[in-house]
Amino acid sequence: MSRIGRLPIDIPAGVSVTVDGSNVAVKGPKGELALTVAAPIAVEVEENQVLVTRPDDERESRALHGLTRTLIANNIVGVTQGYTKGLEVVGTGYRVAQKGSSVEFALGFSHPVLVEPPAGITFTVEGNNKVTVSGIDKQAVGEVAANIRKIRKPEPYKGKGVRYAGEVVRRKAGKAGK
Repeated sequence: MSRIGRLPIDIPAGVSVTVDGSNVAVKGPKGELALTVAAPIAVEVEENQVLVTRPDDERESRALHGLTRTLIANNIVGVTQGYTKGLEVVGTGYRVAQKGSSVEFALGFSHPVLVEPPAGITFTVEGNNKVTVSGIDKQAVGEVAANIRKIRKPEPYKGKGVRYAGEVVRRKAGKAGK
């Protein structure tokens, strides 16, 4: 039995979970999220708990059991607390500025890079080298942060670029001088 999948998910106060066939809708103080559950997995709501069950021990059912439970738990955390991902801009002359709801990066290119937030995502800029991506959907927050990091990844010689907050960049030794 899946050790993660068999655990019940507690529903906090102020959150409602509705199951309609294979669709699970989670509504909370920060917003609403929906999830479509894959075929063999069943979801039930009983006494302020969500239970995820699988009908058999087929390989696909075992793989989807824990995944489905985690996705529902992430949705519940998202509508109550939300998710944030921090980014740091490191490098001489590299900086970030807020332009309305979007963010403008100066990353050593011949032009500034403007990043628009998708629906449900907000950017906050602290100082001129820190950006926080926040929203209720864990997957969307992580994807937007990864796309921003992809603009200028941290390079291994000087460590310049956009990195996650707390990310350690492995440094290489440069060419040896004469």
